Amino acid sequence: MLNKMVLWDISYGVYVVGSMNEDKPCGCTANCVVQITNNTIAASINHSNYTNEVIKKNGKFSVSILSENTDPNIISTFGFSSGRDTDKFKNIEYKMFDNLPVISNSKGYITLKTVETTELDTHTIFIGEIINGDIFNNDAPMTYKYYHDVIKGRAPKAAPTYIEPEKTVCDEVKKAVLKNENSKKKYRCKVCGYIYEGDITLEAPNYTCPVCKKPASFFEEIAYA
Repeated sequence: MLNKMVLWDISYGVYVVGSMNEDKPCGCTANCVVQITNNTIAASINHSNYTNEVIKKNGKFSVSILSENTDPNIISTFGFSSGRDTDKFKNIEYKMFDNLPVISNSKGYITLKTVETTELDTHTIFIGEIINGDIFNNDAPMTYKYYHDVIKGRAPKAAPTYIEPEKTVCDEVKKAVLKNENSKKKYRCKVCGYIYEGDITLEAPNYTCPVCKKPASFFEEIAYA
């Protein structure tokens, strides 16, 4: 039986893949972005993502390379809501390059023209020819491991590496985490899986999850084994 946690050990990055639906920017988080040749890059986008539909219509897409210093709110905005009913870029600072949206709070970007697509059961692989690209800063790029281990984030349901919350760790690992003597209580966000250490009921009424921005009411206490 496949233990999906082994997929987390493959070298992934964390990106926002964007495109334009006429004059409206759209985008989604992605971890499956890879260089194929010296001038082509492939990005895997779930069929259910609005961005998938828009890239097919537009024929171009951008890749914003997120860094370890990127605001986690960007990941939650582009990973846990749909562009069909949400303007994800409304409160996000972005720039336009080659008529494609690029996240300002990122390490850099690449713009691409779609040259080939491959349809799989759940995802479309878009192969793009590089149009342009640049580096914004010297920050370390965010890896998928960093996202899970440091930010304590969880993959959105549309991600290839998504795992149901109760299956993210084996029972032995779960027990080790819950027996941490340095914290009397732990709470887990039911939306993104972020772990809050301490008593969340003592937080201010306007407290929100640092990853998906859901209020404290979306957290559940993790019982000790």
